[in-house]
Amino acid sequence: MGINIRKATSDDAPFLAQMILQSTRADKKIGIYDLIFKTSKTSEVLGYLEKLINTKAKSNSHYSNFLIAEIDGKSVGSLCSYEPRIATREVFLEALSEIGIDAEESEYLGLMDICGFPLNTRTLIFDYMEELEGFMDVGILKALMHKSLLTARLKGYRIAQTIVEIGSLETLLYYKKLGFKEVKQKECEPYKEIFGRPGLVLLSIEF
Repeated sequence: MGINIRKATSDDAPFLAQMILQSTRADKKIGIYDLIFKTSKTSEVLGYLEKLINTKAKSNSHYSNFLIAEIDGKSVGSLCSYEPRIATREVFLEALSEIGIDAEESEYLGLMDICGFPLNTRTLIFDYMEELEGFMDVGILKALMHKSLLTARLKGYRIAQTIVEIGSLETLLYYKKLGFKEVKQKECEPYKEIFGRPGLVLLSIEF
């Protein structure tokens, strides 16, 4: 069973929306996009995400930042890697504005100001590392990460980071298996009130 890794295209928006939603909800009742889009109806959140993935403004959720893993022509996994110096908060707001979402006063942005980590613009950020149920333990995430790190090295990066929720034990364990180390942990009461998780963990890898 060979794994093919390729760059995502705009046609992959429905699959990528599914992966982003899976990643951000992660066994919680709501995720960050439920908060941003002010709806927890799965069909509506997916619809907004598909549009966000294809905006002219290239936010961190833009399809051009994604790699997709395929097995026998079927999309089975995703990994997003973006440069925080390019995919800034301003670009994210611009992308949301394109799809009719005014996020300037968003509860999410305020929450990240309190509970998030300042991103190092000299690092690459990994996000939305996901695989379809039924395809776990066949090396999909490892193949995606290997390809992403090769590309990052070609761009001149030597450090990559990711942010995981405290309590997301499987995700945390998987990143550590791939060589990531915990840099910082931040417990945050407002985050816990909204999402039911105590806060966030910043992980880093040198390559």
